[in-house]
Amino acid sequence: MSLLALGINHKTASVAVREKVAFSPDQLTSALDEVKARAQLKEVAILSTCNRMELYCSSDGPQLQTVLEWLADYHDIPTDELHQNIYAHADEHAVQHMMRVASGLDSLVLGEPQILGQLKSAYSVSLENSVLGAELGRLFQQAFSVAKKVRTETAIGENPVSVAYAAVNLAQHIFSDLRDSRALLIGAGETIELVARHLRNAGVQQMTVANRTLDRALGVAEEFDAQAILLGDIPDALPNADIVIASTASPLPILGKGAVEEALKQRRHQPIFMVDIAVPRDIEPQVSELDDVYLYTVDDLREVIEENQRSRESAAREAEQIIQRGADEFMGMLRSRGAVSTLTKLRGHYETLRDDEVEAALKQMRSGKDPEAVLEQMARRLTNKVLHHPTIQLRKASAEGQVELIDAATTLFQLSDSDD
Repeated sequence: MSLLALGINHKTASVAVREKVAFSPDQLTSALDEVKARAQLKEVAILSTCNRMELYCSSDGPQLQTVLEWLADYHDIPTDELHQNIYAHADEHAVQHMMRVASGLDSLVLGEPQILGQLKSAYSVSLENSVLGAELGRLFQQAFSVAKKVRTETAIGENPVSVAYAAVNLAQHIFSDLRDSRALLIGAGETIELVARHLRNAGVQQMTVANRTLDRALGVAEEFDAQAILLGDIPDALPNADIVIASTASPLPILGKGAVEEALKQRRHQPIFMVDIAVPRDIEPQVSELDDVYLYTVDDLREVIEENQRSRESAAREAEQIIQRGADEFMGMLRSRGAVSTLTKLRGHYETLRDDEVEAALKQMRSGKDPEAVLEQMARRLTNKVLHHPTIQLRKASAEGQVELIDAATTLFQLSDSDD
């Protein structure tokens, strides 16, 4: 089995590139089926978040180029553009990469916990669509187990650091006191929930949650004593917002330059602080051209996040050791499973030889031949058949100087000089 992990993330590509290859939840089922069929994969999973898009695959051989061609066709992107931003890991390196992702060591925010839930969601979607089998499934489970060890055995997650935390932290740098600020949150997923929690801890009392479905908005709003509205009501709520933070799964921008211009007029050009942490972006990039808007994307949060990461660097080194042990354990399991298949074939082959010789010997004894002579003849024939092919191969190896094959046979059959 060949394992492959390939993708694009915040380290290799800008948000403008990442949003081109992002998969919406509605696209995943068709995408999984298409790439599995086109690249002749045994198993496949797709992880798509605001900071990364990754495919995890298992196949009978290397399929990197075919998967890349499919990805370029699916998103209508030139293959050359993908090559400039893509990374790929095979076999053991793919195993280590997934474990680093699950543990938060490859995230924009070192040690952030959200990625583990997102990886579990990718696993569930593949499982539900019957494109995940035993081998890749075991890798996911091992990655989840390693991530849990990293969380419990290191201090990687002690401080509340996340993209949501960084966004609120940046707002505190813009506004001297958040207690009088009003916030509009666009989306109602886990990230927005974290944003709302951090805003409330920072003193923000007035929050509005806008979402495509009102029930989901209410679910978040009720927890923080906030107002819930639909996305279509955003233009009415925007003039009252000092802080706007957006994170949805929408494939198209939700907030345009025109709506923000109108809101600024009603605010008499009081500034608005905006953070767009969605990929694809929820806020049109042209909004940043407006004089009274401070618009930041996930890439702009990097400086804030890097400052918070320094406290986690020691824990990250400990986590890397846990990941290496987990990867070694998984690769050892894979290799042992390969040996099981070989041993099964070996045992089956020699059991067939044995049964044939026993049947031949019994037939001779039934015909009246001396049992002792029959058994001696059977033993010689069985020994000759068992050793025939190994003898030919070892003589050939000796003639060609393949010392390693002779050494392997010596170890395999527990031979020594005293046995000569």
